[in-house]
Amino acid sequence: MSKGGLAATAITLALIAAPVSAQQRKPPYYASIAASEARMRTGPGRNYPVNWVYVRADLPIRVIDIYRDWRKVESADGTSGWMQVGLLSDRRTGIVQGGITELRESADAGARVAWRVAPGVVGRIIGCARGWCRIDIKGRGGYIEQARLWGVAPDEDVD
Repeated sequence: MSKGGLAATAITLALIAAPVSAQQRKPPYYASIAASEARMRTGPGRNYPVNWVYVRADLPIRVIDIYRDWRKVESADGTSGWMQVGLLSDRRTGIVQGGITELRESADAGARVAWRVAPGVVGRIIGCARGWCRIDIKGRGGYIEQARLWGVAPDEDVD
C-alpha cells in the first residue's frame, strides 16, 4: 500500500473510532444526534424493532445506559430507546423549552436582548456557567438562562 493509502486508512479509522471513544463516559450524560437520520430501537441491536426515527441532526439526547456499541438514550419529550454509538456526537446542544425566550448579549437578566427564540429551537452550546449558557443558533449567538434549555443539567458547567 502507498504512503497516501496508509494515511487515508489511518484517517478513516480515526474518524470511525472518534465517536465511539468519545461516547465512553459513565451515564447519565448529554450528547446529540450526529446523523441526519437516526433510528431509535427498542433494544440494543439491529434485530430489535425501530420505535422512532429522528430526522434532525443536532437534537440533544441524554445517554442513560451503555451496552457494547449501543447507547440507551432519552429525548427531551421523555422518549427512550437504543441507538448505535456512531449516530451520536459529543457536541453539546440544547433545545429551548417553555415559551418564547430571550437571548441576551451577556449572561445577565438585565442585559440587552439580542433576539428571541421559540420553543423547540435547537442551538449548539458554547459553554454554561452560573445558570447561563452561551449558545449558537445558525450563526447567531447569545446567552440564555440554563433552566430554559433541555440538554444541560441545571447545575452543570460546560466548557
